[in-house]
Amino acid sequence: MNKDIFNGVIPALMTPCKADRTPDFDALVKKGQQMMAAGMSGVVYCGSMGDWPLLTDEQRMEGVARLVEAGIPVIVGTGAINTKSAVAHAAHAEKVGAAGLMVIPRVLSRGSVISAQKNHFKAILEASPSIPSIIYNSPVYGFETRADLFFELRSEHKNLIGFKEFGSKEAMRYAAENITSKDDEVLLMVGVDTAVYHGFVKCGAVGAITGIGTALPKEVLLLTKLSKLAATGNAEARLRAQELEESMSVLASFDEGPELVLFFKYLLVLNGEEEYSLHFNETDQLNDAQRKYCEDQYNLFKKWFTDWSQQGGVISECLL
Repeated sequence: MNKDIFNGVIPALMTPCKADRTPDFDALVKKGQQMMAAGMSGVVYCGSMGDWPLLTDEQRMEGVARLVEAGIPVIVGTGAINTKSAVAHAAHAEKVGAAGLMVIPRVLSRGSVISAQKNHFKAILEASPSIPSIIYNSPVYGFETRADLFFELRSEHKNLIGFKEFGSKEAMRYAAENITSKDDEVLLMVGVDTAVYHGFVKCGAVGAITGIGTALPKEVLLLTKLSKLAATGNAEARLRAQELEESMSVLASFDEGPELVLFFKYLLVLNGEEEYSLHFNETDQLNDAQRKYCEDQYNLFKKWFTDWSQQGGVISECLL
């Protein structure tokens, strides 16, 4: 089972929207190709960044299939309002040859019940036995997967190979202490853009799933390289990684809020990618003040990065 895709930076793709409010899969594939050309190890589709609650199962599967057909390594999100639908996405991922699976907890119905979540996870893992899979742990989904449940599942499903933490730094520390440090074959993924340095240096993460990386791929890849180097004890890399993460912190913090897709799509528009200017719900849009704040922080970061990245040293080494 090939786990290489997880040892890198993986952007969570958003779903571009046509004028008729339907998915633009040509633009989706184009974005996936751009991300791979930038140096990403693969892409995620369709997690919360992909607006999975706003798409039909058929639309989500078409997006996955189109990306796979284009030769892009895809980690498939299994978010769904019922287990049957989640299993269908896992089975489809297995059928089309997806590179990985992001196993998302059961939502809305019995979401806080451990036995219900265990059976939900098991059904997904059983539907995709050949695909390396990671648990997506997030307070947004209202359920925290603890070490005992993780290893109970792993004892029966060897395709469960990792843990993505989208919660707090404390939650990532818990995962490192109690899950990934217990078994060297289990990997930890940073799941929130504000905790890249913490995840790699203090928790032993091997990869990151990013939202801001869709808009700032060079900068996020650099942050990850610096953080990985800092995790080996390199003092200069440690300092530079913290400087870069602090400067990017406002833009990265959009990942933590309920309007993350609106903000990240707007950042792509600021990059000149007009295919991300629309949303599936016409009323889903940032207000004027939010757009102004986003623009100001984007422009400030760009100016700072241009100046900061000219220092040479470990920055230049990691940019090569």
